[in-house]
Amino acid sequence: MGNEGAYAISPQKEANYRRIFEQLDVDKDGKIDLSELKEAYRRMNMLQVPGQAQKFLTASDSNKDGELDVTEFVKYLHEHEMHLKLMFKSIDRDKDGRISAAEMVQSLKSVGLSITDEEARDIVRRIDKDGSSFIDIDEWIQHHLLHPSADMKDILYYWRHATYMDLGENLLVPDEFSADEKLSGRWWKLLVAGGTAGAVSRSCTAPLDRLKVLMQVHATKANQLGIKSGFKALHEEGGLRGLWRGNGINVIKIAPESALKFFAFEKLKQIIGQESGQEMNAKYRFLAGSLAGAFSQTCIYPLEVIKTRLALRKTGQYKGILDCGVKILSQEGVGAFFKGYVPNILGIIPYAGIDLCIYETLRNYWMKNHSDTSVPSVFVPLGCGVVSSTCGQLASYPFALIRTKMQANKGTVKRMDNPNMVSLAKTIFQTEGLFGFYRGIGPNFLKVAPAVGISYVVYEKMKANLKV
Repeated sequence: MGNEGAYAISPQKEANYRRIFEQLDVDKDGKIDLSELKEAYRRMNMLQVPGQAQKFLTASDSNKDGELDVTEFVKYLHEHEMHLKLMFKSIDRDKDGRISAAEMVQSLKSVGLSITDEEARDIVRRIDKDGSSFIDIDEWIQHHLLHPSADMKDILYYWRHATYMDLGENLLVPDEFSADEKLSGRWWKLLVAGGTAGAVSRSCTAPLDRLKVLMQVHATKANQLGIKSGFKALHEEGGLRGLWRGNGINVIKIAPESALKFFAFEKLKQIIGQESGQEMNAKYRFLAGSLAGAFSQTCIYPLEVIKTRLALRKTGQYKGILDCGVKILSQEGVGAFFKGYVPNILGIIPYAGIDLCIYETLRNYWMKNHSDTSVPSVFVPLGCGVVSSTCGQLASYPFALIRTKMQANKGTVKRMDNPNMVSLAKTIFQTEGLFGFYRGIGPNFLKVAPAVGISYVVYEKMKANLKV
């Protein structure tokens, strides 16, 4: 490699860049194309932000032939490393040759970007190799060398990149979007991608969801209604198509619920942040998220009642969503649309709290014990999400079961045959014991794996199509 003025490269540096090139050159033909770059990223266990491979190829492909040869690659990496060194120096405010979490927060704030102290500490732990709680220049360059940008906004997006999953119960603390994502309009594309992923995931797992509702309402010790017998009863009564009853409104309510939760979460973050005078740490994020979830659930709760009635309906009982709503209103009154509201709201607190706490604990444990890996594979956040969400469901499931039983009850609000939450809980415990509060949890757990897999794949595909 030549020594051309400012771009002179030491033999050691050039040898290192060539070793990296050989790792990326999957078919060993002396060229790297887009498909090889993506495959190499996967093999090297690198986090892949949508469009990252294409951006890297575009930035480094000096002759624009769609491929990289070793000369182009080495020259680009050397230039890119120079830019990363300049960025490191600008963040290292006290000029001691290392970056702290506090310096990261201050530097980002100075260019109009905002992250919490907790996020900054997570980023430092992710990049820090020697356990010093600081980032030195070598750690900084190694972590970002194959990221196609040395712009702070792009790198912050790279740090914040996360995956998505929909388990059918929209009680999770909402995702946070950066100021840049809001200004660029990327936030609405992420919401659309998430909504689409949720719709596909819920539709694919709808039979299990309907079976869960059936078992929550009708399963007892006496009838021994289980997964096999439940599916048989549903199929005999409504045929194969009947397994998807109630799915239409379950999909329809995704958009308003997600939008309401997002806007409420953003407003509550502002209010709570002003009141506390602190950054949004996990405690305040949980509070804002829980209140936002309660607000969105309140607004769309009538749809939840209609969903339960449609899932339990007999053939010919209702003509559709509108007919079901009209009949509930005329026969039971407006109050019927809020049956089970109290246990539903109470269930948000243990679900969101346990889910967030366990997710953060698992994530921090992984980062502490895998300091030699720059970023986790996609299975790490997915696995943490599945475990934390499952634990949250275990804690909140009794509330969900009582809510569903109350929603399914067709007595008018004034009649004595319309039990309240406490009396219903007593009856369940007296007749069914503790296990009675977990009727239907089997199909609920069965849908977790397919729901996570489907929602993740669809979300990533949608982000690629929407170019986010």
